[in-house]
Amino acid sequence: MSNTTPRLPTYFISHGGGPWPWMKKEMGHAYDKLEASLADMPRQIGRTPAAILMVSAHWEEPAFTVMGNPRPPMIYDYGGFPAHTYEVHYDAPGSPELARRVQSLIESAGLPVRIDPERGFDHGMFSPMAAIYPKADVPVVQLSLRRGLDPAEHIALGRAIAPLRDENVLIVGSGLSYHNLRAFGPQARDVSKAFDDWLGDTALRATGERRNERLLQWSAAPAARIAHPREEHLIPLMVAVGAAEDEAGELVYHEEGFMGGIAVSSYRFG
Repeated sequence: MSNTTPRLPTYFISHGGGPWPWMKKEMGHAYDKLEASLADMPRQIGRTPAAILMVSAHWEEPAFTVMGNPRPPMIYDYGGFPAHTYEVHYDAPGSPELARRVQSLIESAGLPVRIDPERGFDHGMFSPMAAIYPKADVPVVQLSLRRGLDPAEHIALGRAIAPLRDENVLIVGSGLSYHNLRAFGPQARDVSKAFDDWLGDTALRATGERRNERLLQWSAAPAARIAHPREEHLIPLMVAVGAAEDEAGELVYHEEGFMGGIAVSSYRFG
């Protein structure tokens, strides 16, 4: 790869609920703003990456686990949606070669890692990807979270895989900046905004150790445990930040009326 090619940024995206791209008739315009932000990512990047490494909130393993399947199947990891959403397909290819490269980088950092040769795509991957690359023509490899959801470990994971940015691989953390399924809608307006304001201040106005320290102490932030009773939808942010540790963040999506009233955001780093 040419040294003149700029390194790719990293992203933390809010991926929305369930199979929303296939439910436009049922959901009306609820996802228009999120969809537009995701669809704009190729323009922001300025070129087509060789592959995408996606860290989804919907996959946790005892050790960091990399998808090694060359033709990943679909995992319909949601419930209560219309029948047709259990037949949707996002047929992007996998990349066993990239999986082995990711495994090597993580091993070199002294972190536990394995390859799963069977794993398929979950909706934390295929729902946003249907908006980002609707033709499913860019290879995608998923990388799991590690059980325990230790922020420091996931920042270290991001640091370990950062060289991929110079190899034309786009690193995307896929979660939600607010994820409390029991507190959606207008009643969550104030608490979601309180946490979102803190998150934006952390992502956009700090870098390096200062940003890391704030993220390590995320649970002390305003309304943190209301926004994330369990933090699996926030932890992909740690990976995106770790892979762009000393680089500034930029807000690429923000909405304060999402799903009836909550504040949500997505960020790009580098």
